[in-house]
Amino acid sequence: MNSFLYSAQRVAIFIDTQNIYHSAKNFYGKKVDFSNLVKILTHERNLIRAIAYVIKSDFSSKEISFFETLTKKGIELRIKEMIHLPGGEKKADWDVGIAVDAIRMSKFVDAIVLVTGDGDFLPLVDYLKNQGNIVEVAGFSRNTSSRLKEAADYFYDLDEIKNFILIKK
Repeated sequence: MNSFLYSAQRVAIFIDTQNIYHSAKNFYGKKVDFSNLVKILTHERNLIRAIAYVIKSDFSSKEISFFETLTKKGIELRIKEMIHLPGGEKKADWDVGIAVDAIRMSKFVDAIVLVTGDGDFLPLVDYLKNQGNIVEVAGFSRNTSSRLKEAADYFYDLDEIKNFILIKK
């Protein structure tokens, strides 16, 4: 149980969509119901914003439908196009964008939830905590940085709530 929760708490949720989507796909062969995930992470607190950071790769009907579903559920989108590098390599990274948005929002919320397993967010967690924010991390335990889990005020293991957040086929 997260002892940092209280009903008047203002919370912002930042979703590293690629990280969580691919983890769920690789571990369970399923997709994530991001709307349910946001509800669980909000836990009767005051949700100020939930932002999903997504990559536009081919703008197929499936991709458009996914983006529309997120926005219909009240999740804001930040969209970045896939970069194709010489030699066929692809690059799409939202780490800096997530960090900048979390720092900007930190003045307006009590708690910040980072939905990611990426250890690159460790300096962000440290910074936000030093600014007085409660920082929670949500990720699939087996691919979430152990240092990130330790640095967070609370860690939500998505493996433990998979039955509530994974879409049944």
